[in-house]
Amino acid sequence: MFNRWQGIAFALVAALLFGASTPLAKSLLPQITPMLMAGLLYLGSGIGLGIYALLRSFSKGLGPHEAALSRKDVPWLAAAIAAGGIVGPILLMWGLSATPASSASLLLNLEGVLTALLAWFVFKENFDARIASGMALIAAGGVCLSWMGRPEIDVPWGSLAIMGACLAWAIDNNLTRKVSTGDPVQIAMLKGLVAGGVNTGLAFALGAKFPALTSLLASGVVGFLGYGVSLTLFVLALRHIGTARTGAYFSIAPFVGAAISILLLGDKPTIGFGVAAVLMAIGVWLHLTERHEHLHRHEPMEHEHLHYHDEHHQHTHAP
Repeated sequence: MFNRWQGIAFALVAALLFGASTPLAKSLLPQITPMLMAGLLYLGSGIGLGIYALLRSFSKGLGPHEAALSRKDVPWLAAAIAAGGIVGPILLMWGLSATPASSASLLLNLEGVLTALLAWFVFKENFDARIASGMALIAAGGVCLSWMGRPEIDVPWGSLAIMGACLAWAIDNNLTRKVSTGDPVQIAMLKGLVAGGVNTGLAFALGAKFPALTSLLASGVVGFLGYGVSLTLFVLALRHIGTARTGAYFSIAPFVGAAISILLLGDKPTIGFGVAAVLMAIGVWLHLTERHEHLHRHEPMEHEHLHYHDEHHQHTHAP
């Protein structure tokens, strides 16, 4: 039980950090192009975690020993980086450039929905009706938010781009689950350095200008906290409570982003925004109040990685 609550805490703190990063990144977009912003956020993540990993190697007190990634992990991590580290952030930054930060933040709730759907129907995690009901409400809120106040023939490209980012991250989340027994700092660091390098290189190749030093440093700090530390905690949560439930608890992130957008950036909430927020809030409440417990046992075995005997039901079982 302790490990379950520890996993929930990891997921919630990860959500708070990532949720805050969306409006903060939006505030920097006037000075930095969307693709370059995506690259700088991930570079900040990779470099920051690289410094931490270096310090950790010289000091045993900076965290438990973790198993390094193995060769069999490489295909899973490479695919996760391509989906969540390259495609996802580019679509998000493009969507942010055409969408109010508060609305974009709420739309990011769809990441949890898509993460759970993939976990249940593709990766065969245990299905939960209460989580599914919450997902349906979140999806309804996303539809409401995307089309509010628009003529029927007007395609909300900004919203669709953000939804595409959510799908890319949902794929990333499920693929990352396959390597979550490895060192979470190493996973997040590699994702940051590779994705950041690719996105930054593409941005400069397409004519992006080098940003001012203050904007550069600000994007790096936002990336380190909102992407690097957040992803590290997210991977730890995956170990304890699985992909679907981690995605469900992570669903509070958009509300953090929306609140910051309204309070600090001056976004004005509309009636459609309010309806979407209520639907999504009920959906997240269903996730946060979900309970699922059972006893299980398995034969003694050796583990190269840190192992928790309540890794929250990564197996299927009868109801």
